[in-house]
Amino acid sequence: MITISDTAQAHFVKLLADQPEGTHIRVFVISPGTAQAECGVSYCPPDAAEADDVELPFNGFSAMVDEKSAPFLDDASIDFVTDQLGSQLTLKAPNAKMRKVSGDAPLVERIEYVIQSEINPQLASHGGNITLIEITDNGVAVLQFGGGCNGCSQVDITLKNGIEKQLLDMFPTELTGVRDMTEHQHGDHSYA
Repeated sequence: MITISDTAQAHFVKLLADQPEGTHIRVFVISPGTAQAECGVSYCPPDAAEADDVELPFNGFSAMVDEKSAPFLDDASIDFVTDQLGSQLTLKAPNAKMRKVSGDAPLVERIEYVIQSEINPQLASHGGNITLIEITDNGVAVLQFGGGCNGCSQVDITLKNGIEKQLLDMFPTELTGVRDMTEHQHGDHSYA
């Protein structure tokens, strides 16, 4: 469910050494399955463990995961990286905003998953997002841009060289193209 790098495990062991005996870590998702999902890590003292928690044993500690967060932490990873700017603990949970779908799920669900877990997080750095409106009978994914992408001067490049390329690579036998149906209006909201 969750992968914790050796450096992150060593970091947690060091942090937990200053906590009461029996304290572990808790990995959780607030508002799982929504666009507002946020992941976190906290201490989990012995009296905070719940009966339905999933306990994941690691080297010198356990990671406790509540039952509600567990399906949204599938494929999550925690790392501890040190570079010239300092040290940073990173938690990546690609399924936090949307539960992972199976490979045999309907095409619309698989595309929605890719949009929420991979494409929208990239567009969010510019304040933008996309929504899947429909898949036409001839295999064209019709999208609508929102936020900073609406009216952006680079939207055609983002659509053709980014989103369409990614979706066609992932669904080569099911999709034939991608089309934007947004009525773009340039304004203060647009990323220039």
